[in-house]
Amino acid sequence: MCRIFGYFNAAATPHVMRTVAALQRHGGPDATGVAQGAGWGLGSNRLAVVGLDGGRQPYGRGGPVQVVFNGEIYNHEELRRRLEGLGHVIPDRCDGSVLPALYLEYGEEFTEHLDGMYALALVDTRGALPRLLLATDHIGMKPLYHRWDPADRSLYFASELPALLGFGGIGERVRESALDALLTTRTPFGTRTMYEDVEVLEPGTTWVCELGGPPRVRRRAAHVPDGAADPGDGFTTARQVRRTLRHEVGRLLEADVPVAVVTSGGLDSSLVTALAAEHGPQHTFTLAYRGTWPFDERHFAREVADRARTVHHEVEIDPAGFPGLLEDTVWHLGQPNADPIALSTYALFQAIREAGFTVALTGDGADEVFGGYERMRLATERAAAGADWAPAYLDALSAVPAALRGRLYTDAYRAHVAADPALPGAARQDLLHGPGTVLDRITRFELEQRLPAYHLRRVDHLSMASSVEARLPFCQRSVLSLGRPLPDHRRIQGGQVKRTLYAAAAGLLPDRVLSRPKQPFTLPVTAMLRPGTTLWEYARDLLAPDRTAAAGRLDGRAVDALFTAQAERPDDTAALALWTLLVHEVWDGQFRRSLHGRGTAAQAPGGTRPLAVAA
Repeated sequence: MCRIFGYFNAAATPHVMRTVAALQRHGGPDATGVAQGAGWGLGSNRLAVVGLDGGRQPYGRGGPVQVVFNGEIYNHEELRRRLEGLGHVIPDRCDGSVLPALYLEYGEEFTEHLDGMYALALVDTRGALPRLLLATDHIGMKPLYHRWDPADRSLYFASELPALLGFGGIGERVRESALDALLTTRTPFGTRTMYEDVEVLEPGTTWVCELGGPPRVRRRAAHVPDGAADPGDGFTTARQVRRTLRHEVGRLLEADVPVAVVTSGGLDSSLVTALAAEHGPQHTFTLAYRGTWPFDERHFAREVADRARTVHHEVEIDPAGFPGLLEDTVWHLGQPNADPIALSTYALFQAIREAGFTVALTGDGADEVFGGYERMRLATERAAAGADWAPAYLDALSAVPAALRGRLYTDAYRAHVAADPALPGAARQDLLHGPGTVLDRITRFELEQRLPAYHLRRVDHLSMASSVEARLPFCQRSVLSLGRPLPDHRRIQGGQVKRTLYAAAAGLLPDRVLSRPKQPFTLPVTAMLRPGTTLWEYARDLLAPDRTAAAGRLDGRAVDALFTAQAERPDDTAALALWTLLVHEVWDGQFRRSLHGRGTAAQAPGGTRPLAVAA
């Protein structure tokens, strides 16, 4: 696991490359490697997980094919044996060391042989002109941001947004519709980011360019069924899911560093915990908040840990420290994400690292694959009754429902966003009118749009902020291949969500965990954002009416009315709206005002050490 960065048909001094590396060294503290040639450069920050004594990047250093790589290749041993049988020499047992030989053997199709999570960059200097290839994994577990300038055909890329900005001259203009994207979908979807000139590679993408030429961008086939016939009776299907998950959890526990398991007390992470415990003693981690708050799941997590006989760690954070924690979290994300759980995610992985662990298994992705969200259930029930399901579903996706957004926006901003909607047009068309049942279309949308943008980038950035590699059993191809084609009634029926996954977990988890009502793993922001708390005063200060109205997008009086409503009658809608606007204001203060401020340095979280950003 690493952080990668580089440029193509462009230039960057060694100082700039060191600056970019420093801005994401938290994700790769064990080594930094850089290779540069005429018009190109590759760099890597390494977090050593497999093959600790080898793995020097760029892989293939000094040869005709050099690669920097972020992720894990779970089938690297099989690939190594195959490639050595074909006459290739693999220098060490690090998983990424197979990549140059794999490319030499299979060319641009080499990614078809990879089983894992990854974002990679490869330079091939065998031809008359150097060629760059970028690639991302099938579901987007490892993001890659880039700035392509079509005028001079130059490219800069990095694993994290703050690092990409470190090249200089990037991210100077925010998309005018970016605030609407945040409020509508909780973070930008598709290839978009908050910045006009920065995009993110979509999952399963191969991007190829010769020096000075235009790029060829290809979305690779997913190789995952998209809605199919019932694979069998419910018992057989559940047993197959359990068997496949057991295999994937066992495989993902393999590392040359200590591995932990995140256990929230919900079905998904609890099932991962139970299956991990079958492979030997485990350490589990859960997070709670000091005091008494709604949605406290620590007792469920403790029950799961006790049954699995793990060494259980309960991480408790103090809400009084949320303002500072929010600033650190937003910095590492590089752009706003409206989910309040981001704070908890950052704090939890920080505690995991401090306890001595470098890898952690999580339950992310199960709701998308197996049909676990309440909004999915409600949409399918409305559709079955002949009602219009889409408006309520889209509001459930949002941080701020459509009607409230209309009241918050100025007339000019409402007119602008009407012409530049937050949802990518093709994705919206497929969601509303594409092939398959309503649940098929929603599942496809959740997996291809929301999961990579909203969940996976957040998990990646906030785990790697503390040098922890998050591994996701539910996002592996074998699990997707079982869950994705399930018919509707195997996912949601009779008011129950994730029917197949609950059946797969039967007998492995405490009855109270299996029978409890589903609740979100979240920060109870409605209860915490109230008068008299540190968070309330912090939000009041940053969201003062004159400040929120300054850019001409928001009506400051309407924002102030949210505070009044939340103070008088706490409400999930008002609380999440205020939280999201607060996150945006923190991001704006860190990345926008500092970018245009005279003599301002970009600062690492905590503000302990300024890092100069190249002009």
